[in-house]
Amino acid sequence: MLSLLNLLAFLAIAGYAFYLFVNVVYTRIVFVKLGKKADFEPNLKERLNAVLINGFGQRKLFKDKKSGFMHLILFYTFFIIQVGLIELIIKGFIKGYEFPFGEGHKYFSLLQEWATFLMLLAVIYGFYRRYGEKLKRLQWQRDGKAAFVYIVLSVLTSSILLTLGFEAIMLDHEPNLTYAPFSGAIALLFSGIGSTAGTVLFYLFWWVHMVTVFSFMVFVPQSKQAHELFAIFNIFFKKTGPVGKLRSVDFEDEEAEEFGVGKIENFTQQQLIDLYACAECGRCTNMCPASVTGKTLSPMALMVKMRDHLTEKGAAVTSRSPWMPRPIFGSSIAVSGLGAQETAATLEMPSLIGDVITEEELWACTTCRNCEDQCPVGNEHVDKIIDLRRFLVLTEGNIPQEANRYFQNIERQSNPWGLNRKERMNWRDERSDIEVPTVDEVDEFEYLFWVGSMGSYDKRSQKIVQSFAKIMNVAGIKFAVLGNKERNSGDTSRRMGNEFLFQQLCRENISNFQSHGVKKIVTIDPHAFNTFKNEYPEFGLEAEVYHHTELIWKWIQEGRIKPVKEVKETIAYHDSCYLGRYNNIYDIPRQILTSIPGMELLEMERNKQDSMCCGAGGGMMWIEEKQGKRINVERTEQALSVNPSMIGSNCPYCLTMLSDGTKAKEVEEQVKTMDIAEIVERSIATVNG
Repeated sequence: MLSLLNLLAFLAIAGYAFYLFVNVVYTRIVFVKLGKKADFEPNLKERLNAVLINGFGQRKLFKDKKSGFMHLILFYTFFIIQVGLIELIIKGFIKGYEFPFGEGHKYFSLLQEWATFLMLLAVIYGFYRRYGEKLKRLQWQRDGKAAFVYIVLSVLTSSILLTLGFEAIMLDHEPNLTYAPFSGAIALLFSGIGSTAGTVLFYLFWWVHMVTVFSFMVFVPQSKQAHELFAIFNIFFKKTGPVGKLRSVDFEDEEAEEFGVGKIENFTQQQLIDLYACAECGRCTNMCPASVTGKTLSPMALMVKMRDHLTEKGAAVTSRSPWMPRPIFGSSIAVSGLGAQETAATLEMPSLIGDVITEEELWACTTCRNCEDQCPVGNEHVDKIIDLRRFLVLTEGNIPQEANRYFQNIERQSNPWGLNRKERMNWRDERSDIEVPTVDEVDEFEYLFWVGSMGSYDKRSQKIVQSFAKIMNVAGIKFAVLGNKERNSGDTSRRMGNEFLFQQLCRENISNFQSHGVKKIVTIDPHAFNTFKNEYPEFGLEAEVYHHTELIWKWIQEGRIKPVKEVKETIAYHDSCYLGRYNNIYDIPRQILTSIPGMELLEMERNKQDSMCCGAGGGMMWIEEKQGKRINVERTEQALSVNPSMIGSNCPYCLTMLSDGTKAKEVEEQVKTMDIAEIVERSIATVNG
């Protein structure tokens, strides 16, 4: 009779918990489906590879090795423990039950015990990391909810060992310290209590474990732990192709009521999965240049606020539909604290831009992708920010004054300063030792040299252009420039939300390239390099695209140029975001620098994939920072901390920001700032060897 009551109680609790779990998960799926359908490219091999590497391999978690090892243990011990859970459940109804593994059961028992113990250690270490070390990136979740997770996981693991330990006493078995070392130690410690007390304690801890399992099962999908359910799917369904490539806007869509995203449901379903996949680990915010310099933008907070807004809005929508299940515990997950019915009764929902996400947050982003590179679950923050900017710019016409001036100057003169477009070639006349033909002055050329607005008009960047032109002269390369026909690449306009202007410039440039038979393009600007290589092909560009460092290294290897003159400098090299994180080019610039006699390469603490943005990306070159510390000063201080005599760069924007940084720190006389092309020109022979 007691066994039957035990079974009925278990089935009732398990059934209700499973209903609640399915109900909550289902509502989350329904909320995600509020979003727009996105084009899905199968690319099954690439997607499965991403799941294996970043899902089951946990690669990104190991950017923080301590945390990575801890999560690896939690991830894999979880699966082992779930297998043991089935056996543990049956033990509550069949006394002394074991899986029919025969002699192999002792090895299963050993694996189960060690998995449980290691999970318990990992949980304790995670608690220490959050509340002992007080990691800054975890301060967002140093609250009761986080503590609850650690307590529950501790109860889950310890109750397994206690249940198994008292089972041995209940069955009057000798403690097996070889194959059940931890539960065996418990059985040995309490061996004198007798089988009756052992039976009582067995069922006590068995029920403690079951109630904890089912409670946690209901808690998971309506907390940050939802990432345990959504992360693998998020990694699988995320965009494939070039990283950071933005979705284009279809301006021919006559049914479009707005451009960009002004409502949470106007994001794509792929983008909305991100929100529930967020683990709130703070890695993104910890590396965000805006966040670390005191701006209001926190990539993690951005995701969390949009997730809660989606949940609140989804609850309001579903409560109006009688056929759709209502979310469980709605009041605990809504931003305003309202339940589903109360929220539905509210006629006006908070606006996505203004109430949920502030304009200050949106305009603080440098689009550096450091957040995305760090995210262990594959979340993409930048495209959401750009979509929100697009709404402000294209639908509302709500544009910061500096950004509006930038757009007007691009539209009128195709450069950010509004200078006369006929002055684009003036830089060529300042050096008599270089030959720079335009496309109209030569019959044929191999490379079109895209000078860009910075190289054409900015006095400091002109020196980079001149140096690279000299290098091509020495290497005997046939190249040409567009001269006054050149327009702006449109990259910055796109990142600032003006997709219409970008597409206009894009199509003009492609038409220009095609009319001159351009097959290869080289540029000193990583931003133009990225947009030509990864975004223009969608609009019809068919050309090979190179960054100038790629060709410099190629020509060094081919012997076309030879760095022979000593350049005695200790250089702190800065990785630009659009060459590095967007295009994975890290080694080539370093190989160039180490090939120069006398050059000693120094690495900053934040380098390569972890390199900090200079502060110019995403249009921030043209928008004044009004909050916190200037990003370029922070990055300059990081460079100065390794005591260089020179700071090196591969981008005219970065060089400008770092040069301003050395001036702000009043060390411009002691620490030079130079582009790789300028350094190479100082080292190579002036006559092609």
